[in-house]
Amino acid sequence: MNGKSVYFSVDVEDWYVAENLKGPIIREIWPSLEERARRNTEKILELLGRNNAKATFFILGYMARRDPGLVKHIAAAGHEIASHGMAHRLIYEQDPEDFRRDVTDSKKLLEDLSGRKVKGYRAPTFSITDRAVDILKESGYEYDSSLFPFSAHDRYGRLREQPVKGVRGLLSFNNGLYEAPLSMLKIPGGSFPWSGGGYFRLLPYYIFRAGVRYILASQGEYLFYIHPWDIDHAQPRVKGIKFFDRFRHYVNLKKAYSKLSAFSADFEFEPIEKMFREKETRESTV
Repeated sequence: MNGKSVYFSVDVEDWYVAENLKGPIIREIWPSLEERARRNTEKILELLGRNNAKATFFILGYMARRDPGLVKHIAAAGHEIASHGMAHRLIYEQDPEDFRRDVTDSKKLLEDLSGRKVKGYRAPTFSITDRAVDILKESGYEYDSSLFPFSAHDRYGRLREQPVKGVRGLLSFNNGLYEAPLSMLKIPGGSFPWSGGGYFRLLPYYIFRAGVRYILASQGEYLFYIHPWDIDHAQPRVKGIKFFDRFRHYVNLKKAYSKLSAFSADFEFEPIEKMFREKETRESTV
């Protein structure tokens, strides 16, 4: 086990909402497609329970409406409940009022189901924007976890206003909203995405683990994410998508759960909200 902080997060969405499959899979047919999120989320919950670990679950509002019992199950297990929006639409494809409605409705729905205050938000496909930062603060969120500073990705959001350094891995925007950014491996020669999802599936585990240890040693904190469909080798194979989208959606699905199990044995996991508890403790002793 490593004594430094690995913040573990799950973006609770089903296979058919993934942006990689957009095109053949249109929103209108979502209700007719096989629901697989619960069984895969429960596998992750079981793994966390086995190691007495807690995590942050960014739950898509659409999934919460389709399976409200899953939200209650996650909350009852003691994990942090956070928002992934309602409809999994990229932020920069929404007008401001649509986005405001999306994040407000999802927050209320998750709070009603879980009985807990929802503090955090993560944008679909990390599509954060400057305007979204203000709307999130106005809508009652305390932190965002959508900043993935990897400019080579074709879908990630971009920010003109960069948050400044805070404590315990937290950054802060001028409006007071906090940011828990996704982790990058920073080495001489460049920075590389190292936070989970497809990157986790793509790399051999011993290389991925070495990168996590390097990040912990150099930065002190590491933030990981995964989707339930990342561990679902049996999910339907969708035809008619681009080669690169097919590759990044399906690569190494078969190996992902065993790698996740090894990862959970090698590191101690914590929810993102623990960053805030430690921040508040520091402030109260100043």
